Amino acid sequence: MSVFTLATAQYDISFFTDWAQFADKLDSWVSSAAAQGAKLLVFPEYGSMELASLFGEAVYSDLDKQLHAMQSLLPEWQALHASLAARYDVLILASSFPTARPQGGFVNRANLFGPDGLLGYQDKLIMTRFENEQWHISAAEQIKVIDTPLGRIGIHICYDSEFPMIANQQVAAGADLLLVPSCTDTQAGFHRVRIGCQARALENQCYVVQSPTVGDADWSPAVDANTGRASVYTPVDYGFPANGILAQGESDEPGWVFATVDLSEIARIRNEGQVFNYRDWPKQFALQAPASSSD
Repeated sequence: MSVFTLATAQYDISFFTDWAQFADKLDSWVSSAAAQGAKLLVFPEYGSMELASLFGEAVYSDLDKQLHAMQSLLPEWQALHASLAARYDVLILASSFPTARPQGGFVNRANLFGPDGLLGYQDKLIMTRFENEQWHISAAEQIKVIDTPLGRIGIHICYDSEFPMIANQQVAAGADLLLVPSCTDTQAGFHRVRIGCQARALENQCYVVQSPTVGDADWSPAVDANTGRASVYTPVDYGFPANGILAQGESDEPGWVFATVDLSEIARIRNEGQVFNYRDWPKQFALQAPASSSD
């Protein structure tokens, strides 16, 4: 399927007193997007951290304790997403979930579910200072692409979108659609990710979809402040928006942003565009570097 509608979330962090409240919230989000014809739903980075509220203040106020406690919810959380994907016949990129590694520590994992269950996942590759120095989330090492009924998809978790070689390798492996779940607490952080997303769409002549967390959650030391705007970015060339923005939401307003994409247009623009950014990518590595100041 080359033409389909997708929905990208501006997702607010809630506080729950029981699991049923979360399940109802997620069902409401998924059902509303499916009712609008969306076949791919994109949730943000660390939206799952709202589940820490279920464990009481002694846990949810502690960065380390919340990570360990949340592992008990992971199987039920995965089953809920798989069930909703099957019920509504959609693909769901779930909010990234800190996941324990067999060798110890945690990775920031984004899971992609389809009607038949888990299709694959991407772990965050490059960590922010907060993740490294305060939260102690570990970096992964493997860049992945995921085969889906909608085509091959690559995932960049927030900060990863700011590093061009990751996207270029995914596109070289056949991903014409890149999904960027994000969680940023400042406008500067949001714009770093946004600029990175637009640059990746321009360089690789592909679609890039950003989904942020929004709103305040003062109870959470992990996701206490959230700001952003969901957007769908495109190549900047014939047949695409002149500014490379196919759709975008209103900043910090919870809800879905919808767009219809046509993946067949990616091949067309790479062959017939005003410029050939993706085709010309290797040429930069053959250029002669400037002389250093010591030469």
